[in-house]
Amino acid sequence: MTHALKTLFIRNLEQLKQEIENYTKEENLWKIETGINNSGGNLCLHLIGNLNHFIGAILGETGYIRNRDLEFSEKNIPKTILIQRINETITTILVTLANLKEEQLHIEYPIEVFNGKIITKDFLFYLTTHLSYHLGQINYHRRMLIE
Repeated sequence: MTHALKTLFIRNLEQLKQEIENYTKEENLWKIETGINNSGGNLCLHLIGNLNHFIGAILGETGYIRNRDLEFSEKNIPKTILIQRINETITTILVTLANLKEEQLHIEYPIEVFNGKIITKDFLFYLTTHLSYHLGQINYHRRMLIE
């Protein structure tokens, strides 16, 4: 099961890198258009923060401290830094999932999410769909701003 999770996370994080690289004008990463609440850059920061918190800090005990508000307010981070942070997130996920024991997947996730209890594997699969959802938003945002 961890193999399937690794495959999903890494595939989508590699696609996230590609989406960020495909912004031809770096300033477009941070643009917000009418009816669009978040920029591609802020969605990228949100995904990185989300995964580093819920997988890295909670399951991998990396010590990562999340500042969710900053994920949506920080601006103008260079593409190279975003790509570096995505690569670091990939490493965190690979290491954490490699060290996760099969039985850990079938017990409750260590903290309460969604105002209730959830099995760890179910929450990890949810995180893959959360990643995919925002990846699609970033793709749309990028294509909407093509010069």
